[in-house]
Amino acid sequence: MADRLGPLFRHAVLLLGAAVMLAPFVLMLSLSVKPAAEIFAPQFRLLPEQWSAWENYSAAFTKVPLARFLMNGFIVTFCIFAAQAVTALPMAYALAKLRWRGRDTVFGLVLLALLIPPQVPAIPLYIGLWQLGLLDTYAAIILPSTVSVFGIFLMRQFFRTVPNDLIAAARMDGLSELGIVWRIMLPTAAPALAAFGCLSFIWNWNEFFWPYIAVQSEHLMTPPLGIAFFSDTESGTSWGPLMAAATVTTAPLAIAFLLAQRAFVRGVTMSGVK
Repeated sequence: MADRLGPLFRHAVLLLGAAVMLAPFVLMLSLSVKPAAEIFAPQFRLLPEQWSAWENYSAAFTKVPLARFLMNGFIVTFCIFAAQAVTALPMAYALAKLRWRGRDTVFGLVLLALLIPPQVPAIPLYIGLWQLGLLDTYAAIILPSTVSVFGIFLMRQFFRTVPNDLIAAARMDGLSELGIVWRIMLPTAAPALAAFGCLSFIWNWNEFFWPYIAVQSEHLMTPPLGIAFFSDTESGTSWGPLMAAATVTTAPLAIAFLLAQRAFVRGVTMSGVK
C-alpha cells in the first residue's frame, strides 16, 4: 500500500504545484480575450460571454509599436547571449582545466559576484556609458550584460566533467588552448550552453530595470518597457490590451523553453548544478 500511495502523493503534489504556477498565465490569457465590462464583473468566468480577442490584440499592436518592441527584444537577447557565450567559454575553461596561480581565488570571486544584485553597479555603469556617449542606444542595453558570472560558473562546472585525456590528446595534435575551447569544448558543452542560453534569454527578455534607465527613445524599448505604456493612472489602465500584450510577449519565452527543455534539463544535470 505504501508503495502505491508514495507515487500518487508525489504526482498530486506535482500537479498542485503545476496548477499554482500556471494559474497566473491562464488568468492572463482569459483576461486578454474579455471586454472591459466582463473583466470587472463581480462573478468570475474563465471564458467570456462576449469575445473581445480581436479588439484587445489589435489594440495591443496599434496603441503602441509592439512589433518593434518584440524585434528589439530579440536583437538585445541574441546579442547579449552571443557576447556571454564568447566570454564565458574561455573563462570557464581557464578556471576548470588550466593550472595557474590564483585560480581558486578568482573562482571564489566569481562565486562572490553571484551574490551581488544587478542594481548595485547600475550607477557606475550609467555614468560610464554617459561619458562614452552610448546612452539611449542598443549598446547601452547590451554592453553591461556581455559578461555573465552565472554563465562562467555553469560552464566551469560542466567543463570539470570533461575528461582530461581528451584535452591532452588535443594538445598532442597541436591545438592551442583557444583552439581546444572552440573546437573541442564548445561542441562538448552544447547541452550546458543550451541550458544557459535558455536562462539568458528568459532573464534578458524580462529585464525591466536596466533598459528603463538606459534608453529613452521609444524605438529602442524592449517588450517589458512597451507593456508599461498600457498603464495610465489618469485615464485608467487598458486591462484587455495590457493582458493581450503580456500574452504576446510571454509566448516567445514559453516556446523557447518547450523547444529547449530536453537540452535544458540535460545541461543543468550534466553541469552538476542542483
